[in-house]
Amino acid sequence: MVNIIPTVIKNFYNKWNVQGFILCSLSLQTILILFAPFRKRTGNVMVIWLIWSAYLMADWAANFAVGLISNSQDNLSSDLSKKNSQGNSLKHDREDILAFWAPFLLLHLGGPDTITAFALEDNALWLRHLVGLVTQVSAAFLVFGQSLPKNKLWVPTVLLFIAGIVKYGERTRALFLANLNRFRESMLKAPDPGPNYAKLMEEYSSKKEAKLPTQIELIPEPNKDSRTARYAPDEKELDELAAVRHAYHFFEIFKGLIVDLIFSFRERDESRLFFQKRTPEDAFKVLAVELNFMYEVLYTKVVVVHSMFGYFVRFISWCAVVAALVTFYSLDKHIFRKIDIGITYTLLFGAIALDTIALFMLTFSDWTAASIQKLSSDNIWKAPIDTCFSPLLKYFLTLKEINWWPDKKSTSFLVWARQILFRRWSESLHQYNLIYYCLEEGRHQENYFGRLLIHVIDEYFGLKDFYDWMKYVSKKPFTKNIWDFIFGQLEKKSRLADDPDTAKRICLARGDWVLQDSDWNSGSSKLMSYVVDVDYDQSLIIWHVATELCYSTDEVENSEGDYREFCKSLSDYMLYLLLMQPTMMSAVAGIGQIRFRDTCAEAKNFFKRKNPQRGGSKEHRQACEMILAVNTDVKPVDLKGDRSKSVLFDACILAKELKKLDGQKRWKLMSEVWVELLSYAASHCRANSHAAQLSKGGELITFVWLLMAHFGIGDQFQINEGHARAKLIVGWNRDACDVCENTSISCTPAQFKFKQMLLITSMNL
Repeated sequence: MVNIIPTVIKNFYNKWNVQGFILCSLSLQTILILFAPFRKRTGNVMVIWLIWSAYLMADWAANFAVGLISNSQDNLSSDLSKKNSQGNSLKHDREDILAFWAPFLLLHLGGPDTITAFALEDNALWLRHLVGLVTQVSAAFLVFGQSLPKNKLWVPTVLLFIAGIVKYGERTRALFLANLNRFRESMLKAPDPGPNYAKLMEEYSSKKEAKLPTQIELIPEPNKDSRTARYAPDEKELDELAAVRHAYHFFEIFKGLIVDLIFSFRERDESRLFFQKRTPEDAFKVLAVELNFMYEVLYTKVVVVHSMFGYFVRFISWCAVVAALVTFYSLDKHIFRKIDIGITYTLLFGAIALDTIALFMLTFSDWTAASIQKLSSDNIWKAPIDTCFSPLLKYFLTLKEINWWPDKKSTSFLVWARQILFRRWSESLHQYNLIYYCLEEGRHQENYFGRLLIHVIDEYFGLKDFYDWMKYVSKKPFTKNIWDFIFGQLEKKSRLADDPDTAKRICLARGDWVLQDSDWNSGSSKLMSYVVDVDYDQSLIIWHVATELCYSTDEVENSEGDYREFCKSLSDYMLYLLLMQPTMMSAVAGIGQIRFRDTCAEAKNFFKRKNPQRGGSKEHRQACEMILAVNTDVKPVDLKGDRSKSVLFDACILAKELKKLDGQKRWKLMSEVWVELLSYAASHCRANSHAAQLSKGGELITFVWLLMAHFGIGDQFQINEGHARAKLIVGWNRDACDVCENTSISCTPAQFKFKQMLLITSMNL
């Protein structure tokens, strides 16, 4: 029989497998607690893939190690032939140390505070983790039970069992609370039957039958402007602590956006007033912190840990590990192997270090800042907090604020470290360009080996999208100018959205709102058909290609530079979303993939026939000029039919119409159209897709989605008014008067007034 695995390797594995997997499990926990937060700061595919790998391997390594420990104990128990000068003491001592290692794996299965779920779908598996908690605790107890009653380490083992069960329980509860169904239920208010209609109508009918003049008056709900006024802007500029305070306030109100809940117009007005009075930079600070709250609620243990009960349980867990370390240190360990003692100390100090790191992260988190802000409102705590803790916390929060490009104060190591370690999202826009893609792909297809490589990647491995991402997707820094422009456009529209119908029409606009503006009517009537008469995905690709044709062939003027760059950035970003983020754009994508492929096929054929000069930007410009040079007097659909979904020359017609406009006017118009296309996609993207993207570096479209909600632009606000107060007013009928015994005797005015007061029924329901 041939041994595939050499005997030396087999012996080494059999001797060190338990120790190896225990240390591997600890290493994976260290990687996760340190690097898991990076996934909200970068959209880099490789970084996210590495975190995903560590996330999957962490549970597998811990579970496998528990099985190895149990198997090793069985081998020790059955190996009766091993004798030495100490009899069977070596066997029992080995069992003790193995039993002591088992609860460490429960700690590891509990996972770090920085990641409980890699994706939203993982939260739905909370029941599986609950079953895993029961089975793994049972397995660990079985390992521990096999070492009794002669276990010399039973005290520290029990202490670690307490800590391990707490940690595993925290993770299971965090998954349960972040499950979207449970998340929605936790925010639903008590059932509201409305006013007691039956009781009111019974009273009304009884008075009518008594022939009493009766009427129902409705008194509107008292206005609560004072609550809205409380969040009227009072600071000229928000510092980081103030931004966290406001962000937490609005997070508590609008976290229901994640599960498509609706909100009242009072909440809309409160948010709208606050953001309309803010500068774009202040608004972005609040939105960034608010989205960070959403991320941590869905993907970390923060909800479980950040409470009085959570603090208490975590303190118990930490004390149990420290007590286990002290107990183990005080015991006589000469009977154990030195390597096992070293591994045990590594596990103990590793557990304490991981908890200490988690405590540090929690202390200087946005959640602590929000709690401190609430606590400092109490006069008793205000002075010590403002003196001792607030300056230090404010410093750490300052490290998290966005460092706008190109306004970076320095390119030093500290700035680089801040971007890597502290920023709240990726601070960049992905870019994907159709013309560039077609030119590069066409060049590859001219080469036999290039065609073969693409065929193998696509047909055999199904990695064409990943290949395109790595080769053709680039990143551009997110600039303050582009955010100021987007914010200004949405703010202007929010001031018009005073009623639900207007707000909904603005939300549904995808370029037509801008083109209908009186300022553009003289030159934009022919452009409207490329917005209202086509599907959204068709409109997006047409405007993308037209933008690229104008951008590459126009001479740059200083007066139009900003708008021109806005168009280029948003155009490439929206195409990236359409093609590389199909989940986010599924509600509006239509047959975007088919249109893109057909358009690319036509463009490749055109470039192959025209053969533009090779050479970077010159080639790109020449290719665009060749497209614009084509005669487009006849619409493409009239000659080609609609079997092919290519829109290359429809975009060419649009570009020619745009070029008829004045340069500054053209680029401003196109910029506003792109903002509407972006906001339309943002409002129609499913909320859980926005939430899922928070764990992948975040996207500008998610910031726009949340800003639109705060500006009251959308259909999330459907509760117009609270219940009115119903008052049943009963008049007095002299013919049925029973104040006087004789009904024929007329009531005096005083009697009439007295009886009328008695029969007035007010019902505040």
